[in-house]
Amino acid sequence: MSEELELWQEGEMGESAFAHYRFYIRQRPVMLAVLSLITIFFFLAVTGLSRVYSAQRESLANRWFTRGVADLSAQHYDAAVTEFRTALLYSRDNYSYQLNLAEALIGMRHTGEASAYLLNLWDREPENGLVNLELARIAVQHGQNDQAIRYYHDAVYSAWPPDQEAKRRQARLELIELLLRTHATPQAQAELIALSENIGEDPAEQEQLGSLFLRAQDYDRALAAFRISLRSDHRNSAALAGAGYAAFELGHYPEAEHYLEAALAQNPQDQQSIDRLATTELVLHMDPFQRGLSAANRDRMVIDAFATAGLRLRTCAIPKTAAPGPSGAQPGLSDQWAALKPHITPAGLRRNPDDADAAMDLVFRIERQINVLCGSPTGKDLALTLISKSHEGS
Repeated sequence: MSEELELWQEGEMGESAFAHYRFYIRQRPVMLAVLSLITIFFFLAVTGLSRVYSAQRESLANRWFTRGVADLSAQHYDAAVTEFRTALLYSRDNYSYQLNLAEALIGMRHTGEASAYLLNLWDREPENGLVNLELARIAVQHGQNDQAIRYYHDAVYSAWPPDQEAKRRQARLELIELLLRTHATPQAQAELIALSENIGEDPAEQEQLGSLFLRAQDYDRALAAFRISLRSDHRNSAALAGAGYAAFELGHYPEAEHYLEAALAQNPQDQQSIDRLATTELVLHMDPFQRGLSAANRDRMVIDAFATAGLRLRTCAIPKTAAPGPSGAQPGLSDQWAALKPHITPAGLRRNPDDADAAMDLVFRIERQINVLCGSPTGKDLALTLISKSHEGS
């Protein structure tokens, strides 16, 4: 009986355990679902908190960056540096923050530290126009002209945002200034031609372009730029003086006289224009090769020029003889002048008009040689030198 009872109890316990196991099996999906929901909840909570934290950091970074931009614009460089550094604490790799920090450091003349930031930014974006521009400016300060020219070129030909095209033009202007300072005139002329193709007819811009062409000794383009400028403002004394200078260098003396007189009417204190106008008027009063002259006026100019050359011969010691010719020593300029002098009179020139050409040929040779021996000419001698250049090869 006891054995049967034990067997019965074991059976009962087995059924109970089996029932408990079946209950667990039925509840397991529910438990897994609950655990999954708890896991998702905590994941979403952590993600949300992370986003909130990131948003707060971004907001703080933007707030400090905005303050830095305002101080940078106001040239409060110390404050701007502090604010950009603080912004970078919240967004360490932000390209714009680093670039603005570099600009503020440049404003404080901390070019070494700024250069380190800029070179790092250049490695990340070598085509960034502003980075190249700032690196060029630092290279100029350090006298590294070749590097500066390379960075300026990269800045000019970089992709600039539409609202920053003015900075591209500024980069090219700074490049032109550097080329002119280092006497790289052909390269400066090439950059100026490119610049002229990308500006409109704004009178101020055309005046600036004309002035740069003058410095680059491209007088034709300088005169063209000043003419465009004067269309809108025909009383602009600087543009009038520039046009007069360009026309003077081109040997367009009637046009130079017109512009220089107009410039002095607006600005009578312009000493350079006063001097150029005086020389221009001398050229126009002493050039016997001008069209439309009467014979009497032509002869008068030849006599005046011949006397001027003779006076300069007396004030500058030159060799008595020139290089030897086939038959021995040739007469010196003084001897040639003395031999021709009796023929250079109103009556003599009327009898033999060809003596006028001989006289002017001697005058030009005298002026050229004395300029070499005795320095730059002035007054009438300068006018004769300019007349000689105008008629070389004619």
